[in-house]
Amino acid sequence: MDFYNRTNELDIINTMKERSRNEAQMTVLMGRRRIGKTELARRCNDETLLYFFVARKTETLLCQDFVREAEDRLGIPIGWPTSFSELFRYLLVYAETHPFTLVIDEFQEFQRVNSSIFSDMQRDWDLHKHTSRMNLIISGSVFSLMKRIFEDAKEPLFGRANQSLLLKSFTTDVLKQILADHNPYYTPDDLLTLFAVTGGVPWYVALLMDNGKTDRNSILSYLTEVNSPFINEGKNILIEEFGSDYAMHFSILTCLAGGQQTRGEIESQLGANNIGSYLVRLENYYGLIEKKLPIFAKENAKKVRYALNDRFLDFWFRFFYKYQNYVANNALGQLARIIERDFDTYSGFALERYFEQKFREKGYYTRIGKFWDRKGTNEIDLIAVNEIDGIAEVYEIKRDTRRYDEKALKDKIEVLLQNSPQLHGMNLQWGVLSLEDL
Repeated sequence: MDFYNRTNELDIINTMKERSRNEAQMTVLMGRRRIGKTELARRCNDETLLYFFVARKTETLLCQDFVREAEDRLGIPIGWPTSFSELFRYLLVYAETHPFTLVIDEFQEFQRVNSSIFSDMQRDWDLHKHTSRMNLIISGSVFSLMKRIFEDAKEPLFGRANQSLLLKSFTTDVLKQILADHNPYYTPDDLLTLFAVTGGVPWYVALLMDNGKTDRNSILSYLTEVNSPFINEGKNILIEEFGSDYAMHFSILTCLAGGQQTRGEIESQLGANNIGSYLVRLENYYGLIEKKLPIFAKENAKKVRYALNDRFLDFWFRFFYKYQNYVANNALGQLARIIERDFDTYSGFALERYFEQKFREKGYYTRIGKFWDRKGTNEIDLIAVNEIDGIAEVYEIKRDTRRYDEKALKDKIEVLLQNSPQLHGMNLQWGVLSLEDL
């Protein structure tokens, strides 16, 4: 698949390269696995680019790999440094007269190799950054560790990055462009399936497009093929994040993917009453879930709901992890039947998230959310408000517009207005959004 999007990120990467010609610059790329950090870093427009991948080896073996890369790319003999710090210091000094870009991938793995590398790098960076002309790009796929290394004030590399980029999934417009390029006759259901399954994560999208899976049926079928990379993907990308305590985290995420949205519902499902700390970590430390409140509700309101904010993981926990016994028993054909049976219902929720994301991408609305009352009987799928222009748009979201009941929506709007005086006097518009509006 061709390289899509990332125009702004590429501009920043290349701006940092130009600045590094006067003084060394450090750029940190963060984001979930498969989001395209390595591909972006490698597209830095520099004639001389070194790429170091921090594998799980001893420091001595890693240095041998790095020295070979440096000697090949720089065309100079370096010798036999036995520590990364020695090599990094040499390269910083070399860049004083020969500017180049150094990409260090899976940077968080230095924690396993030798945790003192971080403090050694801080010392050498501080000593040489004003005279060196190195363009240093650092990326890592364990999001929680990368945030701690560069954003925790107690860590040695805190405050050292000149630029930090958080890479996100493809926008809805880019996802439409990609699908149109590979299937000019795609249907709205094809697009929704691509969004629901991949969440716009570049690696998953490319995997499907490169294998010719560009419509609903072929996408869903590919998921459960023998040796499909999707089968164990959720476990592969999260086990390292959670460590030995992954079971409870996985159980909570499975509940959220299955529709249990409140703490009480999750605790009832799990038979546990001590999940508060897990929810906090999943939200604030791992960045995997988000807390939801009715639009205009105060932060301390008791109507809190939780939701997975990663569409692929939501799908994976809803089907692959929930039915992991099917996978263990090689009953992939039966799992395919479950996915096909339940997908319309599941994609209805994905459709709500699609439109919420699409409206946020417009950059026009100052507040976007849902509404539900205390009993949960009056719920509105999408409310988009421009408080500057005094406009509020209220929508029901239905896969099939025949299920839309305008009178029922108007009744819900009455309840909304009773609970949201902020909307009084605004130009209120309402209607339905469906597959045809994608």
